[in-house]
Amino acid sequence: MKNLKKIIAILLAISLVAVFPAGASALSIDDGIEPIKEQFVFGEGPVAGGYSIDYRYFSPVKEKDTTKYPLVIWLHGMGDGAEEGRQVAKSNIAYWASDEFQARFEPAGGAFILAARSREENGMFWDNALIEPLRAAIDDFIEKNKANIDLSRIYVGGYSMGGKMTYKMATAYPELFAAAFPICPAWAPSDEMLEKIKDMPIWLTSSRRDPLVNYYLGVSPTWDRLVEISNVPEECRFSTLTKVCYEDGSATSSSHHAWFAINHDMFSAENSDYPYMTTVNGLGENVKLEFPNGMISWLSSHTSDYDGAKGEGSGNASLDDSTSMIYVDGFFGIFELLYNAVLKLLRIK
Repeated sequence: MKNLKKIIAILLAISLVAVFPAGASALSIDDGIEPIKEQFVFGEGPVAGGYSIDYRYFSPVKEKDTTKYPLVIWLHGMGDGAEEGRQVAKSNIAYWASDEFQARFEPAGGAFILAARSREENGMFWDNALIEPLRAAIDDFIEKNKANIDLSRIYVGGYSMGGKMTYKMATAYPELFAAAFPICPAWAPSDEMLEKIKDMPIWLTSSRRDPLVNYYLGVSPTWDRLVEISNVPEECRFSTLTKVCYEDGSATSSSHHAWFAINHDMFSAENSDYPYMTTVNGLGENVKLEFPNGMISWLSSHTSDYDGAKGEGSGNASLDDSTSMIYVDGFFGIFELLYNAVLKLLRIK
């Protein structure tokens, strides 16, 4: 009888390993976001151009897994790279590592998420000097995980300063990315730079009331210039928020925080329309998002011809960068800029 019990116990253990392989995500949104954030692991790229970029990443790879998964590069905004790990701790991008959101990445049923960190301790907020080291970190990560990365499905997105870097990385290395999703980007690319991504699907998101990145002077005119030259306007999207809220409908602390819509894949907590948001494509047509086909499904539908070749230097980033700026609205925008500047000085000390 004892031997029989041992045999049954062993068989049960083997069956559990088969059902729940090592390394598999087993966290639902219902478990809360904090446990999901803990699944992000530290990594760091090689020194390139005088700097290295560290990051936190989530891996969907299971034991003995040969699946090829997409890779999403996530770039934080000003202040959220002040110390290691903050870019995940202060962002809800971890939702994308939940079982529910991972399942939306088709056809793989999962994706790598690499949340890179700007060298803010050096007073750098996704400066041009970090373009080459960020590419080196991405190339190094791909090499380390080449058995499981789908080279044709590499995507880049980020908010505020990270939205600026999204544009810069996409225009510097257009061959690398299948699609990009800048959010309230603190940069207006020149026409010459936009030419570099006229074949790339872009999903832009911003708030009309953004106090830091002006919708009317910066974001919207950039969209107009982009879709005018785009070869894939029907694949491009522009989501506008008239009031910025979390997925539960409660207001965020600033109308600059449009990234929370993307973090929840463009749907409310009840899986309905995201609060106060409308979306159009590059042809000017309204786009009705039908759950669960949000940002993740849109990304998954786009592929590139990238062959794994490593980047050379800063790519196209040597082009004129004179249009780089933050578009500030009124007293509240100035107050937020001063507040962030004081935080920066305190951290440097």
